[in-house]
Amino acid sequence: MHFSEAIDYLYSRLPVFHRIGPKALKPGLDNTLQLCAELGNPQTKFRSIHVGGTNGKGSTAHMLAAVYQSAGYRVGLYTSPHLKSFTERIRINGQPISEDVVAEFVTRHQSLIETIEPSFFEVSVAMAFDYFAQAAVDIAIVEVGLGGRLDSTNIITPLMSVITNIGYDHTEILGDTLPAIAAEKAGIIKPGVPVVISETQTETTPVFSKKASDEQASILFADTRYTVLDDGLANGVRQVRVTRDGMPPIALDLALAGTYQLRNLPGVLAAIDGLQSLLPVAEADLRYGLRSVVLLTGLLGRFQQLVGSPLVIVDTAHNEPGLQAMMETVALMDYSRLHIIIGVVSDKSAGPLLEALPSQAIYYFCQADSPRALPAMLLQTEGYALGRYGESYSNVNVALEAAREEALPTDLILITGSNYVVAELTDL
Repeated sequence: MHFSEAIDYLYSRLPVFHRIGPKALKPGLDNTLQLCAELGNPQTKFRSIHVGGTNGKGSTAHMLAAVYQSAGYRVGLYTSPHLKSFTERIRINGQPISEDVVAEFVTRHQSLIETIEPSFFEVSVAMAFDYFAQAAVDIAIVEVGLGGRLDSTNIITPLMSVITNIGYDHTEILGDTLPAIAAEKAGIIKPGVPVVISETQTETTPVFSKKASDEQASILFADTRYTVLDDGLANGVRQVRVTRDGMPPIALDLALAGTYQLRNLPGVLAAIDGLQSLLPVAEADLRYGLRSVVLLTGLLGRFQQLVGSPLVIVDTAHNEPGLQAMMETVALMDYSRLHIIIGVVSDKSAGPLLEALPSQAIYYFCQADSPRALPAMLLQTEGYALGRYGESYSNVNVALEAAREEALPTDLILITGSNYVVAELTDL
């Protein structure tokens, strides 16, 4: 098979979450364990850090990868979903897995795939672990797909687990309370493996503390050790000062400009500090990695500024807490009028997402080319009912063209609501 044939084969034969939503999930780890067993259990052949949470896990994973890469390590990075190409999910030192390697893996293991009938995600996890093992990476940063306890990535035994913010997302699968969601996320805490919690939250702290105690795993709530102060944006870079345990602050530059990264940063720093004896990182490498995340890892869509006048910001926020966090950064920016281009998936309630956004903005409702997408006209109807007014458009690029035509040079255009909408931007 060629790459396009291999991806079409996986899409056509296997359930794919970004196309059909929760119906694509195959609960449990059996399929992944069986796949990896046939591959020689590659998950046991490299060291790893496991990163879960609701919001911030992707950014955290990329920051960790960038820092370790800066320190000279051979770093594997597994994340999901992808924006432009499947190959983005699996990287070594920032370079995506080659299309030829993907095609060869699918071709070689086609009969195994057809026997086990795993999900698309399960195959991608097995492929990543096989790739990292064969490449003999020094460390792999592995992002949880959904939840934690039953997520396919949860067959690894990492050096450390990191859990970021907990918020309401995928409640039909993970539960409809923060403690219930946290319990699923806490499933990545392993016996004797240290765990870092990036952000202390009243409702979830007891859940994580109990799970860590049950597993005899040391636990650190990173924001109790590190204080991060925002010094604003300079040339698109977020400048911060970090104090640890009362020590004099150090200044750091973050390539990821959203203020919500200030809540992710303590977890990143705690993980790096906690593994210093195994994976030493010099301060200079920490600095370079954090200010060069996009360059080093290829991360897209995290409060990303696109060139142009007016300014266009792209953010993959796709749930209520994520959108609220995004708007905290927007509130600090100077602009005349705000234009919001938004598309969402149909298996999430659009009302709370729209209510997290300001009513005084000019809206451009659109939809992704996906069976999961909520039709733009239905989103527009929900928007009007909540006092969010604007026109509907067939796709994000048409919506962006309309916004650029209407906007003044001093206006701000914000594109958000779904990974799948952002992925279709031709300007990205």
